[in-house]
Amino acid sequence: MSMEDVKNQIPDFAKDIRLNLGTVLSEDGAPGLTPQQLWGAALACAYSTEAHQLLLPIMQQAEGLMDDAYKNAARSAAAIMAMNNVYYRSMHLIGDEEMNRLSAKLRMTVIGNPGIPKVDFEVMCLAVSALAGCGQCLVAHRNELKKAGIDDLGVQSAIRVAAVVKAADQALRIAPM
Repeated sequence: MSMEDVKNQIPDFAKDIRLNLGTVLSEDGAPGLTPQQLWGAALACAYSTEAHQLLLPIMQQAEGLMDDAYKNAARSAAAIMAMNNVYYRSMHLIGDEEMNRLSAKLRMTVIGNPGIPKVDFEVMCLAVSALAGCGQCLVAHRNELKKAGIDDLGVQSAIRVAAVVKAADQALRIAPM
């Protein structure tokens, strides 16, 4: 199934999502991101939301842009952020400074050595954190991206990718029978 097929399956009640999918998931629709960052973020978000109908079309659309290391990094970003988003969002919501000073004691070495350029992995992690709504993770990944030269437009683009992948998955799941 191609990305065009996916767009055609999105019903009219979600026309905006169909249009956004075509716009945001294009090089012109994600200013501030490289094609690898755009498609890496889209793939990580599809893994994170279990958007099975989007996985293959995203991989096909990104053919030639993402090798096996990028695909593995997208899976790693979805997995590690599933843990980190729960932990750090919980620590934030508890709001106890003493508790926040405790070491997380969670292994997360993939963040330092993801097998692809660190900045590209940070884009994936930011996008997945947007899906989870983890403020601490969003701030941390945005700061890392800014240090690496990604401006606010790039950060916004990664978040827009996350929003559109999530919305497309939702629209496909609730399509009329």
